[in-house]
Amino acid sequence: MKLKPYAKAIVGAAVAGLTALGAALTDDQVTTVEWVGVAVATLAALGVVWAVPNKPAE
Repeated sequence: MKLKPYAKAIVGAAVAGLTALGAALTDDQVTTVEWVGVAVATLAALGVVWAVPNKPAE
């Protein structure tokens, strides 16, 4: 299986998840609610970026 078609979605999900985690770590601890927020941000970004098609090659 080639990952190239999924690379955009994987990177988008990773950036969203790490951003949410960075925000959650501002007080040096991550609560259960913050972990849920990280998961939701990651999965939402994965779904949204995956749903948008790549620009066709010219």
